[in-house]
Amino acid sequence: MSRFPRPISAALDVERQVLDDVADVEEATLELPERLGEMASVDVGATPCEVVYRENKLNLLHYEPVTDEQRDVPVLFVYALINRPYILDLQPGKSVVRRFLEAGLDVYMIQWNGPSRLDRHLTLDHYVNVYIDNCVNAIRERSDAEAIDVLGYCMGGTMSAMYAALHAEKVRNLGLLATGLYFDDSGGVLEQWGDDFDPERLTDAYGNVPESFLEYGFRDMNPVNNYVTKYVQLFRNFDDEEFVENFARMERWLSEGVDVAGDAYVEFIEHIYQENRLYENDLFLGDRHVDIDDIDMPVLLIVGEYDNLIPPTASTPFLDVISSEDTDVKQFSAGHVGLAVSDRAHESLWPDVCEWYVDRS
Repeated sequence: MSRFPRPISAALDVERQVLDDVADVEEATLELPERLGEMASVDVGATPCEVVYRENKLNLLHYEPVTDEQRDVPVLFVYALINRPYILDLQPGKSVVRRFLEAGLDVYMIQWNGPSRLDRHLTLDHYVNVYIDNCVNAIRERSDAEAIDVLGYCMGGTMSAMYAALHAEKVRNLGLLATGLYFDDSGGVLEQWGDDFDPERLTDAYGNVPESFLEYGFRDMNPVNNYVTKYVQLFRNFDDEEFVENFARMERWLSEGVDVAGDAYVEFIEHIYQENRLYENDLFLGDRHVDIDDIDMPVLLIVGEYDNLIPPTASTPFLDVISSEDTDVKQFSAGHVGLAVSDRAHESLWPDVCEWYVDRS
């Protein structure tokens, strides 16, 4: 039996924990300069590539192969207009680009970069029917392929679906990663944000939508974690070099956002989120009807079980309204970003996705 009464014993335990925490703080503080230096110099975009096409602000990247032979059908990654696309190539062990290259696929990616003030009036029509189409044509010319594979992520996936409907003859297989395609009480945060929001008030004030507006909007979805918890975890793992580097890469990606062209942003909010026009087959880009009945190529949806931005219910209903007879859904226990960077996704999800493309290319 303890020689201390229970209340006193509990108090002593608390005191010991406080002393241990103080000691940990002192030790971590000694490592602070070294760790901050590592965080400031961390590398991202691990896979060698070259720019093979430029137009306005965009670069079309082509990645160096890592296998002796490559499949005949190249793959184009279409990323969102928000943030930088290197989240798909964050580091060697967490690179979607690398997984595709290891499967013998020939990989390209659009790097949008931020619009200038003169680009404020760029529309979805221009992004889809000019920029994406010119990139696809450049790849077709380089590869002698009549049609190519496409993988779109988030907003880039929505634009990829538009492109596939308008240029079906140029798309052999279509993959849509964490892509918003259905906004009618789907439960996603983006749909909730879009309700009763007038995007023109924002663009009237700023022209292009500032990246800071978008960044802090996403951070405020989970303020406790984004402003407190993750920094506590960082402090507790300051002696773990790998943890610190991974943390720094994610923080760099989160902080390196890009502005979004004003008119394209307004169209996305009003026509996609608020009016659900893509799913309803009532979307026009310029004077062209985005007829989703023309999406007849194989389609793969990759959805995150814990994705609160684009939950599976904001993607999967789309398969019921397109013409494709070869559709598949790969649901994985991850969030919106975890689909691209989690260890488990790279162990289990991405090999299956690559196999899906290989089988059809």
